[in-house]
Amino acid sequence: MKDFMSVGQIGKTHGLKGEVKVFPLTDSLERFKKLKSVYIDGEIRKIEGCKLQADKAILKIEGIDSIEQAELYRNKYLMVSREDAIKLPEGSYYVADLIDCSVYEEGGEEELGKVYDVLHTPGNDVYWVKGNKEVLIPVLKDIVVSIDVNKRVIIIKPVSDWQE
Repeated sequence: MKDFMSVGQIGKTHGLKGEVKVFPLTDSLERFKKLKSVYIDGEIRKIEGCKLQADKAILKIEGIDSIEQAELYRNKYLMVSREDAIKLPEGSYYVADLIDCSVYEEGGEEELGKVYDVLHTPGNDVYWVKGNKEVLIPVLKDIVVSIDVNKRVIIIKPVSDWQE
């Protein structure tokens, strides 16, 4: 599992004093109000201020005090250590922990592929698995049998049982 997790990506500048717009990579925008510090390029920075908009956070980050300085950070990721990440309920997983997990059919020996991405759809998430061929696996209790992020393995019902 990764030691650091992305919580947002810096976008455009906001105002004249180095504030930046941050696109959240987390389910809760409110999470940014509780952030005390983040890592940018491996360097820890204090959060000096936070305002929330409908779909993004505006942060004042220590050491970024002008538009010119803020521009240097565009597209960079804000990271937090795993200890500072929000604790998830049992049976929930961070996308970062699922990426590159090997996927096997129940009772099968051959790997279908590895999780390439997790797609968020209105009904349920979908694992995009790439291997010899690509498979989209709905994340439903009657399809996904088990997930072990420590061993990096996901077991699913045989594709032929649920895919038509």
